[in-house]
Amino acid sequence: MKSILGIGNALTDILAVLPDDSLLNTFHLPKGSMQHVDQETGDGIWAALKPLGVKYVAGGSAANTISCTAIFGMPSGFIGKIGNDELGLLFKSDQEQYGVRTRLLTSEHASGRSMVFVSGGNAERTFAVYLGAALDLVPDDLQPEWFEGYDYFHIEGYLVQNQDLVRRAVEYARRAGCIISLDMASYNVVESNLAFLHDIVEKYVDIVFANETEARAFTGLSDPQASLEEISRFCRTAIVKVGKDGSWVRRGEEVHFIEPWPAATVDATGAGDTYAAGFIYADSLGLPLKTCGEIGSIIAAKVVEVVGTKIDIPRWKVAKQEIRDLIAASGR
Repeated sequence: MKSILGIGNALTDILAVLPDDSLLNTFHLPKGSMQHVDQETGDGIWAALKPLGVKYVAGGSAANTISCTAIFGMPSGFIGKIGNDELGLLFKSDQEQYGVRTRLLTSEHASGRSMVFVSGGNAERTFAVYLGAALDLVPDDLQPEWFEGYDYFHIEGYLVQNQDLVRRAVEYARRAGCIISLDMASYNVVESNLAFLHDIVEKYVDIVFANETEARAFTGLSDPQASLEEISRFCRTAIVKVGKDGSWVRRGEEVHFIEPWPAATVDATGAGDTYAAGFIYADSLGLPLKTCGEIGSIIAAKVVEVVGTKIDIPRWKVAKQEIRDLIAASGR
């Protein structure tokens, strides 16, 4: 089984389902966006969420992906930074229970947290993120030997607030011979770091995951198929997800539309992260491009049926059986 290393913001998700948009308006959070906040604002939002009832789940985009690849059986590692506090210990224990080999450095600052607002009929997510200790991960923390022996390296777009860190990481990963994948993370992150992302994707990245708004921000093209084609000019494999409508995948001249897998959606948090895990797992097995997208769709459909980013055991059992059936049907 091929192996994967991820790097990302080590965050604990604090999830709340909103009855309306009033809290988003109070804190000036555009629906569907990801906004960085300072500790004072983060504490204020946290206090406002508690009366609504919240759920705490170890998260972070790349960490979610890596937890899923570990459940698939891929030897999986993760690099991040936490505080010496309760949220940091929660994050570490969550990773380890899934068998992830962690390299979690410790900061004097509080552990990062991502406050996730779930709202509207389509379970749209809005994020207010206090990065805390996660922001203290710097290029000099990385060691080239950490990347050796891994077949894949997965990086979340949220890290590009530290461009030097991202560049050092992909340089070490390329030197170690890794296949490099990037999840673009958020349209406003792409807009704020457009030139840098174009440079990194063109020089280092093999697999790009983007949703419709991120693809539009990266390419300037509103049509998903057009943006898919444009992204594929810079990398080996391009994926553009169109939410509940499915996804598009492209490698060279090979293009497929992936139908969404049936799901009773309650919370879309983590759907993109788990899709990436399924796709990379299938890619590591050498499965056809279309099958890779379909396996991503299967597990994305399972995570949207639960609140948070962790698929429960019964749904994992169903997903694994559906994946076995799909692979058998593909003749592999």
